[in-house]
Amino acid sequence: MSGDQYGMYDRGFHVPPMPPGPPPAPPAPPDGARAVAVAVLNLSGLGLGYALLRRWVLMLLCWAATAVLLLVALPADPDGVPVAALVLYAVFLAGAAAHGALVGLRSRTAIVRRAPLALLLGLVLLAVPAGGVVLYDDAREEATEQMLLDRLDEADRLVTASGKKDFGSGRAGYRKALKAYEDLRSDHPDSRAAQRVPTRMKTFYTTVAAPYEDADYCTAVAPLTYLRTVPEDMPSTDLGSLEKWPDDRLATSLYECASQGLASDRSTWASQFGELLTTFPDSDQAAKVQPAVAAAVTREVKGLSGAEPCTAVERLRDLGADIADLPGDEAGIEAALTKDAGRATSSADSGTYTCGVDQYRDGDFEAAQTTMNEYASAHRTAKNAARAKKIAIAAEIAQTLPAAGKTLPTTRSGGSISVTVKNDSPDEVTVLYTGPVTGSLTLKACGSCKAYSLGSTLTPGFEPCSGGKNYPQRTISLPPAPPTSCTSRRRAPPPPPPRPPRTPRSWSPATSTRSAPTRRTPSDRASERPGPVRAGPS
Repeated sequence: MSGDQYGMYDRGFHVPPMPPGPPPAPPAPPDGARAVAVAVLNLSGLGLGYALLRRWVLMLLCWAATAVLLLVALPADPDGVPVAALVLYAVFLAGAAAHGALVGLRSRTAIVRRAPLALLLGLVLLAVPAGGVVLYDDAREEATEQMLLDRLDEADRLVTASGKKDFGSGRAGYRKALKAYEDLRSDHPDSRAAQRVPTRMKTFYTTVAAPYEDADYCTAVAPLTYLRTVPEDMPSTDLGSLEKWPDDRLATSLYECASQGLASDRSTWASQFGELLTTFPDSDQAAKVQPAVAAAVTREVKGLSGAEPCTAVERLRDLGADIADLPGDEAGIEAALTKDAGRATSSADSGTYTCGVDQYRDGDFEAAQTTMNEYASAHRTAKNAARAKKIAIAAEIAQTLPAAGKTLPTTRSGGSISVTVKNDSPDEVTVLYTGPVTGSLTLKACGSCKAYSLGSTLTPGFEPCSGGKNYPQRTISLPPAPPTSCTSRRRAPPPPPPRPPRTPRSWSPATSTRSAPTRRTPSDRASERPGPVRAGPS
C-alpha cells in the first residue's frame, strides 16, 4: 500500500471558478432637463449643480472661486470690482455650468431624482447672485457718497487753513478748495456733497473777506477783488446772492483805503480812486471821491503857511497831477476834478515863493537861489516877482559870503551914496550886491585890457583901473549904512574857432631841418597867467 489513505482521489483536482458577477448597468438615457438643472444650479456660484451630482470636490472649487471674488469686491469701492476679476469669474461660472450640464446629462447619481424640481430650485437660487449685485451697487453708491463727502471736508479744511494766513499766502488754498466745490457741483450734481456746496460757499466768501469785517480796508481790497472773479468758475445759479456780495464791500474798501492814503501821502490812493471810479462809477462811494480830493487840496494849501511850505508845495504839485489823471467821466465828476487839479497846481506855483523864503531863512542858499529864479521866471507879473529876484541875488552872494544871508532882502532901491563900478578885465562881469539894497549890474568886457600878472599885483602901489583907458563902468546909488556885500561873476569870451588842419608836406632826410624848441623862462610863464578881475568903486 502506498499509505495514502486518500489514494482514491486524484491529486490533479481543481476548485471550480466562482460564477461571474452581474453585468454593469447600461448608461442612463440622456436627460436634458437634468443637464439644464445642473447648469443653472452651478450658475448660482455655489456649486449646487455639482452637489446634486455628488461631486463634492468640484462644489468646493466653486465655493473657493466665489470666496475669492468676495474678497476682491468687499468692502465696496467707488470704482467697483476690477474688470479682470469679473471677467475671470464669469468665464469660470460659464465653464462650471457647461461642465455640469455635460456630466449631468447621463448621470444616475443625482440627489434629486426629479429634474424639473432641480431646475426650479436652480432658477430660484439665481436670485442670490442677482440680489448680491443689487446690494453691491447700493454699497458702491454709498462708498462713492462717502468719498465725495471726504472731498468736501478736505476743501473745507483748506478754506479754514487759508483763512489763518494772509491772502497772498492762502490764495493757492482758496483756489484748490474752489476747484473741489466746482467739481462736486459739475461732476456729481445729485450727490449729498454737491447739495451742501452752496452752504459751504457762504463760508468761503466770509472767510476770504475777513479783513473787511475787521475794517482793515487796504488789506481787504485784494481778497474782495478775487471774490468778484469766483462767478467765472462757479455757475451763478449755485452762488445766488453771493454773486454780487463783494461789490459794495470792495467799493467801500477802495474808498476808505484811498482816503487813508490821501491823508498820509501814500502814492497808492490815486490808483485806488481810479479803480473805484471805473469799476463802480454809480456807487455812493464814487460820489465821495471829488469832495475828498477837494478837501485834500484845501488842507495842503493851508500847509503853505506852516512850518514846511516846501513840503506843501511838492505835495500840491503831486496832488494836482494825480487828480488830473483820475478818470471821472463815467462818474460825471470830470469837470470838478479838473477844477481841483488846477487849484492844486496854481497854489503850488504861488507857494514856490514862500518855499524859497523858507529855504533862505534856513540857510539853504543854493536851493533858495534855484527856487526864486524859477518863481521869478514863471511869474513875471506876480507881486512878489521883483523881490524873488533880489532874494535869488542875495542867496547867490551868501553861498560865497554867508554873512550876506543873515537878513532877507527887501525891494528897496537907491540911496545917497553914488558908487561907480568899472571893469578892467577882458571878460564880461556881472556884479551882485546886497545889504540895505540888493541888485546886480553887468559890465561889458574891456576890449583892450589884459589880465594882470601875479607879479604886478604884488608890486607896492598897484592900483587897478590906473591905465587911463575908457573902462566900461556903471554908477549905482547905495544907502550910507550898513555896509554892502558884493561879489561878481565873469563870463569869458567864446573860444576862438578851431584852426584848420595843416596841409601835410613831404619829408626826406636830405632836406629836413628841425629847429630846437624855445625854452620859456618862469617870468614868461607868469606873464601869461590871467590876473584877477578888478571891479570896484572909484
